[in-house]
Parts: sequence; structure tokens; C-alpha cells
Amino acid sequence: MARVRALRWVLVGLSSALAVALLAAGNTIAGLLIGAMAVTRATLLLSRPRRGRFGDAPAMSTLSVSGLSRHYIVHRPARRVGGNPMPLVVVMHGGFGSAAQAQRAYGWNALADAQGFVVVYPDGISRTWNAGTCCGPAARNQIDDVGFIDALIAEIERGTDIDGDRVYATGISNGAMMAYRLACELPGRFAAIGPVAGTMTVACTHATPTSVCHIHGLADQNVPFGGGIAARGFAKDARPPVASVIANWRTIDRCGPVAARDDGPIHTETAQSARGESVTLITVAGAGHQWPGSRPPAPRAARALGLDPPSTALDATATLWQFFSAHRRPPR
Repeated sequence: MARVRALRWVLVGLSSALAVALLAAGNTIAGLLIGAMAVTRATLLLSRPRRGRFGDAPAMSTLSVSGLSRHYIVHRPARRVGGNPMPLVVVMHGGFGSAAQAQRAYGWNALADAQGFVVVYPDGISRTWNAGTCCGPAARNQIDDVGFIDALIAEIERGTDIDGDRVYATGISNGAMMAYRLACELPGRFAAIGPVAGTMTVACTHATPTSVCHIHGLADQNVPFGGGIAARGFAKDARPPVASVIANWRTIDRCGPVAARDDGPIHTETAQSARGESVTLITVAGAGHQWPGSRPPAPRAARALGLDPPSTALDATATLWQFFSAHRRPPR
């Protein structure tokens, strides 16, 4: 086993070294691609959940949707708080991420155990989500990720006592874009969404009022806060400014005036509706493309892809859960 593990690291190291060489030579796209392959290979080889053995990483479950076998990890709390049905949080990884990576990095399991809610980590096709015009193989092949998440929630509800009025979605980057698409195209399904370091890439024409808490680093070069074409990453089409996305949701939710406050590098703007929905925008000065408060990426991955370190000014997971727990789906 030690020999196999060493060989795996050699393969990853060779890929990373080639990426660095190409970057030094000015071949940015090729370098990023090979670096991404190195990170993907490292994650696949060293972090893939093993199946069925007690004490190992949680087993990956499978659900057939639209003729495809889709995979996900469910974390149920170690103890149930009270006797009531439990909330459900859908956590979607970013591009080149995975269900296992999201579970490890963002700290949702520990919070679920403490607060008594269920977390599900779905896997995108080829580590991407079809969020509309983004991203990668999932978008190019028009994968029905909306149908997958809808079916996944129904599957979990069949086997677990879930409070249907307290279902939430969050994600980072491509996963954040997917959270917006879910709120737009599954009207009334979610009580709130919590996009991190993403934007909206679909025309949101059929949405019903849904609470939104959006977190974004102002130094993000992959999904720029001000919109436009990213200076870094693979997406080369223009994205809308985050402020315009938030304004759109405040219109959908029929929100009142905006209240703002500052706490060091954290700036928060919140508007509420008469029915109780709220749309909150939290920006972090100096933060890049990352999940604030998460585990730092492995040094090898950070060097190969130029990943941003997570901000320590905010715990995004705790902040989102505080927001989620304050919002239920309004009566229909």
C-alpha cells in the first residue's frame, strides 16, 4: 500500500511539474489544464471515499436520473435535536471539486451534528455542473443537473424525516451558479440558497420569492465581483456583476430598503420582504476565489492552480447556517 501511495504521488508530482514548466514558458492555458489534471488525479487517487467499511469515509450512494448513474454522499447528524423533522442542506462543489472534497473542506458535517440537520453532497458530471452557460462538460452536454438535484432531494425525503419547508442549497463557484439555477427553475423547492464566489448564469423568469445569502471576495479573479470576463480560470465569456444579480433577487422577493453594516473587512447589505424573505450580500475585502473559513487547499494544488487561500475573516459555513436556520419556506 505504501509503494502504491508513493507511486501515486510521483504521478501527481510529474503532472504538477509539467504544469509549472508550461506556465513559466507562457503557455497559461495548457499549464492550467495540466495542473487541474494533477489536482483532479490527486483527489481521485488519494481522497476517493471507499465503500462500505465502517470507519472509512462515508460510502458513495448512487441514483439513476435521465439514464445516468449519479453519485452523492449523505451525512446524517450523530444525534437528532428534538423530535421534529430535520432540515436538509444541499452542498455543491465547485469546478474540479467533488462531493468528497466539499465534505472535507467546508465543515458542514460538524455543524450538522451540533445543530441536527442533514447534509447531502452531490457529485457533478466530470466535476462540473450545468448551471446554464457554465461550466465544462456538464454544460456542454446539457446534463440535467436540475432534475438530478430535484430527484436527489425526493430520494432523501423518502428515507429520512426531512422538513420540506427547510430545504436549502449552497455551493462555491460553479456550485454557486448551480444554486442560483435551482432557485430559478425549481420555484418553491428551497427556503433559501447560499451561493459563495459565484454568479447567476440563467435568465431567472419563473422564480418565486426565495431568501438568498451571497458571499463573495472582492479580490476574486475567477468570478469577478464586478462581472465581465475573468482574469483567471477557464470561463472566457462575460458574467453579470454580482450586484445586479442581488438586485434581481430583491425584486423577485419584493424587498424593502437595504440596511448596511461594516465589520472590519466584512461588508453586509440586507433587505427584507413583508413576508419574511431576505436577500443578503456579504463581501470580504481582500479575499479571492475561495470559501471563507474553509480548510486551506493542499500546497501542491495551490501551487499548480494558483488557488486563493481561504479568508479567515469569516466562517462562511456558520454564517450560511445562521441565515438558513432563520428562514422557512413560506406557506403556499
